[in-house]
Amino acid sequence: MKFIGVTGGVGAGKSELLQFMEREYPARVVYADQLAHALMEPGTDCYRRIRSAFAGEDIVSQDGALDAEKLASVIFSDEEKRRKLNGIVHPAVKREALRMAEEERARGRCRYFILEAALLIEEGYDRLCDELWYVDAKQEVRRRRLIKSRGYSDAKIDAIVQSQLSEEDYRRHCSRVIDNSGSLEEAFAQVRAALQEAAPQNGRKK
Repeated sequence: MKFIGVTGGVGAGKSELLQFMEREYPARVVYADQLAHALMEPGTDCYRRIRSAFAGEDIVSQDGALDAEKLASVIFSDEEKRRKLNGIVHPAVKREALRMAEEERARGRCRYFILEAALLIEEGYDRLCDELWYVDAKQEVRRRRLIKSRGYSDAKIDAIVQSQLSEEDYRRHCSRVIDNSGSLEEAFAQVRAALQEAAPQNGRKK
């Protein structure tokens, strides 16, 4: 089983490609953001540690769950608090991703375990994954997609892009690049070729 990490800038169109891989191949796709949310649910170790670390802060909703918007407002106004939260959540996500990968490896049903994460490179997943993939798209294509699908303003897009790694950084750390600037079929063809090269003996689902 190949452990593949997938990343890319906002608007690159990663979701469609990940859905294609899970639909057409014996692949398990996991999203780091979804893992993080699950690990922060009430009753979890992360939840207890966050409540303790941010005691006195207004970060909890009426039902006792962590309020994502309130938590975001706290950490984005204070770099030290942001690092404190990341120091709790990111290692837990990494441990859970590894546990899930090993579980799938033991089951022997998946040929590919694919983890999508925005901070794949920053969090050192190159030491855990067999390969890192970068899904890229031209800036004007990404901008057009974000305006159409999410209603983002140019200012918001600029702010997000500036907060992410440069294209050069992505390309330097990732062994494969999928160009998703054109049609989905063109991108799917690149994914097929990359998966075949990653595990030549494996075929698509019958």
